[in-house]
Amino acid sequence: MSTIEPWYKQGWPWALIILPLVVVVACVTTLMIAINNKPDLVAEDYYKKGKAINVDLSRLDNAYRLALKFRLKVTGEKLSLTQTMGEPQKAALKLRFIHRTQKAKDFEILLTANAAGTFEQTLNMPLEGKWTIQLESFDAKWRIQTVDKFPSDHDTMLDSFANRL
Repeated sequence: MSTIEPWYKQGWPWALIILPLVVVVACVTTLMIAINNKPDLVAEDYYKKGKAINVDLSRLDNAYRLALKFRLKVTGEKLSLTQTMGEPQKAALKLRFIHRTQKAKDFEILLTANAAGTFEQTLNMPLEGKWTIQLESFDAKWRIQTVDKFPSDHDTMLDSFANRL
């Protein structure tokens, strides 16, 4: 008479059980990651924003008429904005950084010129990733925007002519 071991003492049933069990654990983990890290909605009131695009286009046209061009230099946590072309802007400027995917990272700073005519500001933390950069007058009559990736070894050009293309 031969003795047969019970199934739970043999290796092959455990191999058959472990593989699907690992897949189930991986699926549940992936589901939890997806639920906890939902992407931000770009705009909740997208219809109103779509209707307001004509106002934005008129601001871009105003910047084009003024022939505005600025050079933005970001080094670590230091930001420097210099006007290189167009009617000199002496009033405060609003500089907005809009993150491509994470709305919580968006921020806006108000810049005023120093005696040399350069707008400088210290950031809370270094910029990383791809950003939409919007520069506009304090009274919101003109706007220039571009997209750039940080950190970068080159200066970012905010050019009103590039917005016309």
